Amino acid sequence: MAGPDRNPIRRLLALPNESRTKTVLVAFLVSAVCAALVSGATVMLRPIQAANRAAEEQARIAALVEGIPGMAELLERSGGELSTVVIDLESGRAAQEVTPATLQTALADPANWTALDAGEDLAGLGQRPDYVQVFLLRNGEEISLVLLPLSGQGYGGRIDAIMALRGDMNNVAGIAVTNHSETPGLGGRIEEAAWQAGFPGTELRDASGEVQFRVARGTASSVHEVDGITGATRTGRGVTNMVRFWMGPDGYGPLMDAIRRGEF
Repeated sequence: MAGPDRNPIRRLLALPNESRTKTVLVAFLVSAVCAALVSGATVMLRPIQAANRAAEEQARIAALVEGIPGMAELLERSGGELSTVVIDLESGRAAQEVTPATLQTALADPANWTALDAGEDLAGLGQRPDYVQVFLLRNGEEISLVLLPLSGQGYGGRIDAIMALRGDMNNVAGIAVTNHSETPGLGGRIEEAAWQAGFPGTELRDASGEVQFRVARGTASSVHEVDGITGATRTGRGVTNMVRFWMGPDGYGPLMDAIRRGEF
């Protein structure tokens, strides 16, 4: 006479289909297998998703560059192509362990953000990422154009923009506002090409090296100013503070110094 079957799988399958134990165990096994398959697919697809995000970002930047007054012509004349690199803001150098493909993953870690105290936080951000993706155009060995993402608080909420600087890291080539919540018809005019057209040729710093850029209350009266928007003083102040923060020592200052010294 044969002994009892000690194989747990065969014993489970031998149970009647109406058995509650069999139903629960089969449901558990199916759920476990499905969860494993989903997890495996997520891991396998993650590099592809990251690459797609990077490609989309490149396409978005290319479109923005073409929208900045004079940028398309500049790229065409130079015959160059924009390259991208992730910068460690503290050192002003290329990040060693973070790439454009892994940047979003890195910034999901709170350890990769720096808290800003009130005296440092001109842009009203509260904290600043330690790594930022920037875009460079080289003319031979020299950097002729740099595109720098900016963010800060306006009147209605956060303002995001990209500022293009010439290779001297002082002369503004253009700006593109990519996101804002400002009042339509007032501060919301910062997205208009007519207002953004006032940025090319503006100088960030004076002869002593101090950042003097600002949005004027009315018509610009110096090389460091751009025209203000009537009825949108707080929006203009937000743009002023955003630019001053990111062009200063807690923003892109170390990177800009390295570029001016020819070390990047």
